[in-house]
Amino acid sequence: MATSAEVQPPRKLVLVVAAALLNSEGEVLLAQRPKGKPMAGLWEFPGGKIDPGETPEGALVRELREELTVEVEEQNLLPLTFASHAYDSFNLLMPLYVCRDWAGVPSGAEGQKLAWVDSTKLGTYEMPAADIPLIGPVQSAMKEINDVGK
Repeated sequence: MATSAEVQPPRKLVLVVAAALLNSEGEVLLAQRPKGKPMAGLWEFPGGKIDPGETPEGALVRELREELTVEVEEQNLLPLTFASHAYDSFNLLMPLYVCRDWAGVPSGAEGQKLAWVDSTKLGTYEMPAADIPLIGPVQSAMKEINDVGK
């Protein structure tokens, strides 16, 4: 008898990286996927694909520069958690970093809308399936940061 692994062809593994940019107001930056891209209209933590030979941190520095026109130093990226999600045609693996220090003002360089969102309201935004499990860890990180600041 064939097992399910023998019946289904292997899926491509897509490696992406994302950031939860946190401001001093207790807000997290979300980017809306622009028209013409898969999952257009959904809100996500900014980031993108890791190119061959790149580290996750190096890829995130590059992606934040390209997508948001901000400069981030690798040492300001703190690993928080990761998401692993099986989409219909590929498996996605996405480490998520927290960043509280960058140079520049985030702007949607690729035509995407941006929103600073109170961390307690992240769950009210429609997000890709892979981003949804990241909400709880981001909220916990923001709560911890706010508690330390008191």
